[in-house]
Amino acid sequence: SMDLFIECGVDACDTPDAHRFRVNAVAARLAMRVKRRRGASVRGPRTPRFNDWLDQSRADVALLTTDLPTGPYPYAGIPWFSTPFGRDGIITAWQMLWLDPSLARGVLTYLAARQATEVSAFQDSAPGKIMHETRGGEMSALGEVPFHLYYGGVDTTCLFVALAGAYARRTGDLETIKRLWPNLIAATGWMRDYGDANGDGFISYQRGADTGLSNQGWKDSEDSIFHSDGRFPKGPIALLEVQGYAYAAWKAMADLGAALEDERADEWLAKAESTRRLVEERYWMEDEGFYAVALDGDGQQCRAIASNAGHLLFTGLPSRERAEKVTRRLLSHEFRSGWGVRTLATGQPRFNPMSYHNGSVWPHDTALGAAGMAQYGEREAVALLLGEIYGAASHFQMRLPELFCGFKREAGEPPIAYP
Repeated sequence: SMDLFIECGVDACDTPDAHRFRVNAVAARLAMRVKRRRGASVRGPRTPRFNDWLDQSRADVALLTTDLPTGPYPYAGIPWFSTPFGRDGIITAWQMLWLDPSLARGVLTYLAARQATEVSAFQDSAPGKIMHETRGGEMSALGEVPFHLYYGGVDTTCLFVALAGAYARRTGDLETIKRLWPNLIAATGWMRDYGDANGDGFISYQRGADTGLSNQGWKDSEDSIFHSDGRFPKGPIALLEVQGYAYAAWKAMADLGAALEDERADEWLAKAESTRRLVEERYWMEDEGFYAVALDGDGQQCRAIASNAGHLLFTGLPSRERAEKVTRRLLSHEFRSGWGVRTLATGQPRFNPMSYHNGSVWPHDTALGAAGMAQYGEREAVALLLGEIYGAASHFQMRLPELFCGFKREAGEPPIAYP
C-alpha cells in the first residue's frame, strides 16, 4: 500500500509528508476546539436530545466560521455558498449576539471594508451600499457575472446599520462603533439617496443589469414576489420587511448618535418614526388583518400573504394590536406546517410546498418571526414554534438545513427534505 499526501494553498510545501500532515491535523483540531468554546454556552432543560441540538448547532456555526484579518465571519453554507454573504452573515451574527458578540464585530468590520464607493449598474452598487456576496470563481474574475463583489441586496445596508446598534447595546463597545462611524454614515446616505431614490419614504430595488438578481430581498428567487392574482409586479419594488429593517436602522443611528453626541440623532429618530407611520398607512390590509408583502412601482400593494410580516415583528415596528393579529395569522394552519412557518400561506397563488420561497419552511425565517413575537410578549407562540423547529431538527440529525418542504405534518412521517 502507499500513502499519498497532497497539499494546496499558500502555505503548501514542495514535499508534503506524514509529519506535516499530523502537525497540521492537530493544529486544525485545536483551532476548531477554540472556535467552539468562544463565547457563552446555553443549556436547555434536562433533555439530552435538546442539548444535543444546541451543541450541534454551535459546532456547525464554528465549522462555517472563517477567521479573516477583519475577524470571524460565518460563511453562508457548504459547498456552494462557502463565501461571505452580507445578509446571511449579519443575520447569523445577530442571532448569535448574546452568545458571541465577536462574530458581529467581525461581520461589521469585514462588510465595512467592502462598502461600495461608486455607482455600477453591473454590480448593483452605489456609494454607501453594503455587499450582498463575493465570489472568487473564473466567471466572476473575468467579469462574465457580477458576483466578484456584488451589491444586489436591498436589505443588507439597513441590516448592517441595525446590527451595529444591536452590537453596541449588547457590548457597550463604542470604540468599535467610532471606527465604523464613517461607514454607518455612508450607509444612511445610501438609504436616503439611493435606497429611496424616488423620495416616497420607502427603500426599494430594481436591478441595474440583466445579469443581476431580479428580486433582491431574502426571498430572491424570480417568482417570490407577486400580486394576489399571481402577476409579477413592475419595479421598483419596496418589500415589507426591508422597511422594518430601515426603521431599526434609523433607530439604531439615533441611539448611537446620542451616545456619540452627534447632533443628527434627533433627525434620525424622526426618520424612524416617519418610516413606522408610512408602513402602517401603506402596507396594512384591514380586510386581511395582515401586511402586504410589498409595494410595486406604482405604489400598489402586492397583497400576497407571506411570512415576511414575521420579520416586521422582529424589528418592533407594528403596533401591539396589529402585532397580535399578525401573530395569530402566522400561527394559523395557513402558515404553520407543524414543522415551522411556511414562507407563503396555503391558498395563495404560486403556493407550492416544494418551492424555494413559495411555501417551504426556512428555519431562520421561523426563528426571526418567533423572536419578533417574543418582543410582544407572545411566549406561548414562541414555545410552540421552537418546539416545531426542534422536532424538525430531530429528523435532520440535529443539523437544520437551509429549508425543507412545507407539507403538512403527518403522524409518523418526518419533514420532507427540499429536493
